[in-house]
Amino acid sequence: MFSSKKRLNNAYKNAKVVDFDDESKFILFSDCHRGDNSFADDFANNRNIYFHALKHYYAEGFQYFELGDGDELWENLSFESILNAHKNVFMLMKLFHKDNRLHMIWGNHDMVYRNPDYVKKHLSTYFDPKVGEDVELFGNITYHEGIVLKHCSTGQELFLTHGHQADWWNYLFWKWSRFMVRVLWKPLNVMGIADPTSPAKNYKELIKVERRTKKWIAENGNLLTIAGHTHRPRFPEPGDIAFFNDGSCVHPRSITGLEIENGEISLIKWQIATKDDGTLQIVRVLLEGPRKLEDYKTD
Repeated sequence: MFSSKKRLNNAYKNAKVVDFDDESKFILFSDCHRGDNSFADDFANNRNIYFHALKHYYAEGFQYFELGDGDELWENLSFESILNAHKNVFMLMKLFHKDNRLHMIWGNHDMVYRNPDYVKKHLSTYFDPKVGEDVELFGNITYHEGIVLKHCSTGQELFLTHGHQADWWNYLFWKWSRFMVRVLWKPLNVMGIADPTSPAKNYKELIKVERRTKKWIAENGNLLTIAGHTHRPRFPEPGDIAFFNDGSCVHPRSITGLEIENGEISLIKWQIATKDDGTLQIVRVLLEGPRKLEDYKTD
């Protein structure tokens, strides 16, 4: 049985490399858990916030990196039901893809995407009832286990992955977890009972996953690593172990993510706020940063 160290090593070794410079603009989200708009769909509560934020980033020329668990394919049997529930979101993601600005990583809840044949069959096209035939969605898209952002000038590397490599149960036995979620936890979730195997709901598991990840980062020269999986945002100080987490898009009434712009990194939140006249608006809130990426660079 592979250790978390070997799993993380493997994800890093086989990662897709994306070159960037201080002009590059990236937004990183993860753990959207897009579902079928049923009572068990945690994403549905925040989909307007998410769509507004993503529209902002598209207009501003950002590249979009999704660090796993974008689609909830444990609770839901098919991608088609998710697409139909959140068509506007996928049409916006399609625009990113057409502009070569969409970079996708698979997590434990969408681990089926590590199979290129599955991705080609389900994500390349979709049936459009308006024209009565299949039209392109994410043609030729590839999902990765890891992505390395490499700075053209400094050579600094940022390793992006979902983070479940440090969670042996949800990496090695994800099919069993998926079965349990579909049969047992989805109905209970509707009643407000959380799945105890999820590190996002189980604090002890969360701490274990973070500890294993930080140990791997320290052993690899404090390689700046950005993950999701635990749903807990993390933004370390320079000099600490360089473990970042973008949080999730299923927080109560808000989503969190990481922006990289001007050679700096920031932790941000998008949420609904009340204006003086009583109307509601979606606003971006800066939580941490911006910090220069170079501040985390080690030789």
